[in-house]
Amino acid sequence: MFSFEKSEFYDRDKTVRILSGAIHYFRVVPEYWRDRLLKLRACGLNTVETYIPWNFHEPEEGEFHFDGMANVVRFIETAGELGLYVIVRPSPYICAEWEFGGLPAWLLADSDMQLRCYHQPFLDRVNAYYDVLMPKLKPLLCTNGGPVIAVQIENEYGSYGNDARYLEYLKHALTDRGIDVLLFTSDGPTDALLQGGSIPGTLATVNFGSQPVSSFAKLREYQADAPLMCMEFWNGWFDHWGKGHHTRDAGDVAQVFEEMLKEQASVNFYMFHGGTNFGFYNGANCQTYNHYEPTITSYDYDSLLDEAGEPTEKYFAVREVISRYSDIGEYEPPERIGRQAYGEVAMEEQAGLFENLDRLSTPFRSATPLPMEKAGQNYGFIMYTTRITGPRPAEELHLQDVRDRAMVFLDDALIGIIERAEKEQTVSFSVPAEGATLSILVENMGRINYGPYLKDAKGITEGVRLGFQFLFDWTIRPLPLKDLSNVTYGNTYVQTQPLFYRGTLHTETALDTFIDMGGWTKGVVFINGFNLGRYWNKGPQRTLYVPGPLLRKGENEIIVFELHGTRQRSITFTDKPILNQLMEE
Repeated sequence: MFSFEKSEFYDRDKTVRILSGAIHYFRVVPEYWRDRLLKLRACGLNTVETYIPWNFHEPEEGEFHFDGMANVVRFIETAGELGLYVIVRPSPYICAEWEFGGLPAWLLADSDMQLRCYHQPFLDRVNAYYDVLMPKLKPLLCTNGGPVIAVQIENEYGSYGNDARYLEYLKHALTDRGIDVLLFTSDGPTDALLQGGSIPGTLATVNFGSQPVSSFAKLREYQADAPLMCMEFWNGWFDHWGKGHHTRDAGDVAQVFEEMLKEQASVNFYMFHGGTNFGFYNGANCQTYNHYEPTITSYDYDSLLDEAGEPTEKYFAVREVISRYSDIGEYEPPERIGRQAYGEVAMEEQAGLFENLDRLSTPFRSATPLPMEKAGQNYGFIMYTTRITGPRPAEELHLQDVRDRAMVFLDDALIGIIERAEKEQTVSFSVPAEGATLSILVENMGRINYGPYLKDAKGITEGVRLGFQFLFDWTIRPLPLKDLSNVTYGNTYVQTQPLFYRGTLHTETALDTFIDMGGWTKGVVFINGFNLGRYWNKGPQRTLYVPGPLLRKGENEIIVFELHGTRQRSITFTDKPILNQLMEE
């Protein structure tokens, strides 16, 4: 039984200081879970912490996935086999720079849905999810002989709201389903955040990256007779497209960590190993209206293990500090996982998006350009098409509102790009006497995962105006790009529209590698049908990480969906990441 009394945690009658690191199983291929956990143990940590993202496990309402990368049970069991404690954070919302903070996109199909509060339709869906998830977690609890010592009720709720009734409801949603281990909350170390996010009688923890003495002093004001714990020690940070790659000095991290140990506190490194936002699962920040900042594909986070799982200077600096406070044993990190630079692969075949629309999507008709969620779509792209009569003089096209980036085509020719921004952007065009076809391809760049604008529907959310006139009668084509097997390729295209490029990597090994997208503009890469994620020449990320288990000996199909154009029709497999290069000239 894991518990606390006064300032100490106890495993039965033995005092324990929790030294933990965050690893998100959903950002790491399952074949590497054991490797990452062994490296955590060898660093001197005794606990692994992970979120559980609702949208990863219930991608469509009532459709649950717990296999492959979603096999959270196997991840926890593996940690237990290695002698590690486990902290799980399965609250409906997780933030985590993850798409919609882990909330399922299909919630937004209900225009009246209220999030993260005592709103019965929201709670009904949480209950349906918990009815499936909690029976899987219950056998893994330490009270049942498993490794799970603590479960989070909600995540940094004080940064969002103050609905105490909602928090109590979630607490009972856990306990009523047999979750009888230590329950906790985590918030920033300020009055407002601790008041809004804490629950009387439940352990409160705090999240910060520096100034541990003052942060813990604030926590003591609200919780004087309980252990101190930093549930998220931000030892690195995440990146947004078009901004620099964040790094933090290893010595500074080690110093702040040691200050926490001197305070007799427990610590969870956020992150110990970041991993990758594969597919379309990256989130976005938006602290002021339409100041929208999507997160890049890499979640390297400048953490103790890099994106490919290799120990960094920070790893060894932290390990040295731990060795002076506790016996880390004789554990050593596993041997390095092999990497290979496979070289250049020609992308010889091309396929135009417009010619393949019927192979990729089933169209439907709507008076207005519905948002993705109303069209039954969660991620990817969506195409809106209408016919405009003419003649008309040049007028401005207004999208109300675009979420997040639109390519505007007139008779299949690109005439402009409209991006979600603080200042409205428009495209101006005239219409000839015979009329014209207007097509708008909108990319969901990632739903907001933190801040006051969490309710983030995608696509075109209200309407389209040419001048002051709303345009009606649209053909809508959802393009989630889940299956590209029906795309028909040729090799004679000049890029005047989004294109699919296809090539083949021949290899006799299956080792970790990185795809260098230098020379390409913006799009998505797929390897053997697996969506590696987005690239964009705005930077800072130029390479995409390819874990070895995604490759196979022999032929590997590579597909690049390029929105704008490339200076070269090839990609290069390298053995080194490039995460710090901004806009190409």
